[in-house]
Amino acid sequence: MGFTCAVRTHPGLRRKHNEDAVLSRPDQGLWAVADGMGGHEAGDLASGMIVDALGGLSRPTPETVAAKLRTVNDALVDLGAGHFQQRTIGSTAVALVIQDTQFRCLWVGDSRAYMMRSGELMQMTRDHSLVQELVDAGMLEPDEVEGHPNANVVTRAVGASDDLVVDVVGGSAKVGDLFLLASDGLTKVVTDGELAQRLQGDGLETIADGLIETTLERGAPDNVTLVLVRTE
Repeated sequence: MGFTCAVRTHPGLRRKHNEDAVLSRPDQGLWAVADGMGGHEAGDLASGMIVDALGGLSRPTPETVAAKLRTVNDALVDLGAGHFQQRTIGSTAVALVIQDTQFRCLWVGDSRAYMMRSGELMQMTRDHSLVQELVDAGMLEPDEVEGHPNANVVTRAVGASDDLVVDVVGGSAKVGDLFLLASDGLTKVVTDGELAQRLQGDGLETIADGLIETTLERGAPDNVTLVLVRTE
């Protein structure tokens, strides 16, 4: 199975630094987006450590990707307790592994993975966030998430606690599937309905440019990163 990819990252219009990091290794069937938090230097470090660790895998599998995330988690917890004076530094992470005809999405936090198949967009991941927990508990309607005062609070991140739980979903990949990995700088600005329309366009580079342009037109309040992967 071959791949066509497009990758974009932008600091946005309100942040001086880009704390996102991105990995695209079609030769290994591995892609990832990490959204660092903790401020400049800390956020940069956390997301960069994730991408560097995953990029060093010679034969990535869901198991080795999860293991690397846990290794980085331990290192970030130690750094936060020492060099960063008890400050929590961390990063969300979402990764896509495609081996033979099987795909797996692994994630921690609210960076997302979507799959477009036969004109239908499916969100593969489920946010590890406070607002998602409120929605699940029936205490918040999905259309009330946008603008909620706790919309940026994640409940799980690499580096946030001693024990990291990595969620995994997957299935069979088919020729023509289109995967999107994105930080919340995109998904909080562009709706799922709009994503479904855009992803049916022609040319991954054009689609990627259009998504970044739309985010910037709407103020781009956060760093924004996306990866598009089409199976061939």
